[in-house]
Amino acid sequence: MDTIATLTELIAFDTTSRNSNLACIDWARALVEAQGATTRMDWNADRTKANMLATFGEGPGGTVFSGHVDVVPTDGQAWTADPFTATIHDGRLHGRGACDMKGFVAAVLAHSDLFGKANTREPIHIALTYDEELGCLGIPHLIAALDQWDVHPTGCVVGEPTSMRLVSAHKGGRVYRARVTGRAAHSSLTPTAVNAIEYAARLIARIAEIGARYRDHGARADGFDVPHSTISTNLFDGGNGPNIVPALAEFLFDYRYIPADPADAMIDELRVYAATLQSDMRAIADEARIDFTLVNAIPALAAPEDAAIYRLSHALAADPMVEKVAYGTEAGFFQAYGVPTVVIGPGSIQQAHKADEWVSVDQLGLCDRFMEGLVAGL
Repeated sequence: MDTIATLTELIAFDTTSRNSNLACIDWARALVEAQGATTRMDWNADRTKANMLATFGEGPGGTVFSGHVDVVPTDGQAWTADPFTATIHDGRLHGRGACDMKGFVAAVLAHSDLFGKANTREPIHIALTYDEELGCLGIPHLIAALDQWDVHPTGCVVGEPTSMRLVSAHKGGRVYRARVTGRAAHSSLTPTAVNAIEYAARLIARIAEIGARYRDHGARADGFDVPHSTISTNLFDGGNGPNIVPALAEFLFDYRYIPADPADAMIDELRVYAATLQSDMRAIADEARIDFTLVNAIPALAAPEDAAIYRLSHALAADPMVEKVAYGTEAGFFQAYGVPTVVIGPGSIQQAHKADEWVSVDQLGLCDRFMEGLVAGL
């Protein structure tokens, strides 16, 4: 099967995250089943989207080739051609998702005939997921389904665009919403009120202090462009009048942590500080409170160098450079499930999400050879 032809078909499916992915998944399912795969489906709550696991061979363990089929919107972007019609010129294949990450998915699906004929020691699995672009929302459900199905792979390749270099680690991430509830009053009666914005501001100031401390004194992880954990406040909402002490304020903050730092260290510190603020607030208003809600969580990745999937992928990579990246991927979820996982795929992350997104034909060729070499090694 041909990777470029398969990618052309994949791009034609408008799998923007706000849409259903079922037409694409049904097409992929029919393709792999025709090559001898057994498939299992994991649906979202309203059955408008699905994760798919296809398995070639039988027995425990196995290697997973994993990718998401959803793509980011094209709204407001100045494309020079239909983003859902693949075009090739100057050695580049253009189309929404060509780089992130239908190029890898196409290479995997195009090799399903090879997977069906391969005499591997363990099964080969293909995992296709939904809503990665919305914050890796589909992959936790697939991981839960794998556990329910008693599928415990021994290695995983997540094919985000890395220019076919091995990515061994990425930061984890947490996004939280903080909601500060105080008591409103006319601004002429300020002492009777609890100003939610002012207490939110004190929390935000503590977030800035935490970020500065990690920047200046935190653990370091060589290889990351920002080698320490970070935290920032990114959205704020509060107040409803120039002469009203506000009773409500909300803000969103996120932090990105290196694998060496505990995932909950920053939020635990903020909860302790918030408890002291809440005590002060309740001296005036019993109903005052500060609440944190987890919006999104992506586990960090730190691939074990002694894992078979690491050694084999490194040997087959386009060059010996091993990279660490700040963005998160679904790889961290597989690792948290106990599966040694690496990230490697065709195309550059610099082209992802942009107008006229593209992947080079040469990169697709490198991915083809990687896939064939990996199967031979298995």
